[in-house]
This record gives sequence, structure tokens and C-alpha cells, in this order.
Amino acid sequence: MKAKAVTNFVATFGVDIILNPDLIVEKNGRFYMVDAVLRSLMVRADFFYAGLFLGKVKEGKFFPSFNLLSMLAKKNANRIVVDRKAAWLFICGRPLFAKSVVRVFGSVKKNTNVLVLNEFGECLGFGRIVGDLSPKVYSDEVAVRNVSDVGDFLRRERF
Repeated sequence: MKAKAVTNFVATFGVDIILNPDLIVEKNGRFYMVDAVLRSLMVRADFFYAGLFLGKVKEGKFFPSFNLLSMLAKKNANRIVVDRKAAWLFICGRPLFAKSVVRVFGSVKKNTNVLVLNEFGECLGFGRIVGDLSPKVYSDEVAVRNVSDVGDFLRRERF
């Protein structure tokens, strides 16, 4: 199945999204979701970009797009909401502390992936839970390790 890399990644957030394999197009390890009309127009395989970019597979590992992460946030995936200061630090590539977590949704167990949202419900990226997220914990120990965030693109730019 072409979309196996995508569905396996989605499953790590505790949510099932049914992806029609007929509407998933893969080219050079990059996955796109297209609608039926666009799919019928794709008679050649030498396209550059089509539909909604879901992510890419590189060296056997799936790297999601923020389109896919936003879709997961709307489908009740495991997610946390962090305060304003922590949101900024997360975008800058920093880990999160338990004291910065405002709300927790879903099953947030250690060593699982979790979406990180700001107070406005915008998906900032995702991380891996490495510590205790209970609201009673106010230590300076890392609770969520940053895996990918929206600031990554800017940090990769060279001026």
C-alpha cells in the first residue's frame, strides 16, 4: 500500500484517519493527497507537485508536512496546549517543560508522539513525550522533546 508510511505515522498520535489509497500519489518518496478529479487528470507521472503534500520518506523515516499535522489536530489526535512563552520557545526549537502545558487531550504516555498547539489552537509542530506531563509537576525537567516545529524552515535559511 502506497500510503503505509503515512498511516503508520498517523497511528502514533492515537487517531485513525481513513486515507483512500487511490487518492494518495507517491513520487520520489513524497506523498500527496489528490481528489478524484485531479487524479483523473494525472495521466503523466512527471508532475512536480499535486494536491495536498502529506510528507516524505527519507532513509526509511517519514517526515510529515504541516498540512498533515494540522489535519491530525482537527481529528482529536494526542495533543497538548502550551502557554504563550512555551509556544515561542518551542517554535525556536526548544523542548517543553510540564509547567508550560495548559491542557492535555488524548492519551499522553511517555515515549509517544504528541501535537503541540498554542492557545489559539494552531499546530506548532510535534514532539515526543519524555517526562511527566501531570499538572502537579512544576519542575524544570523536560517533558516533551521537540521533533519538528514551524520554525524549522527559518532556522535552515542562511542569510
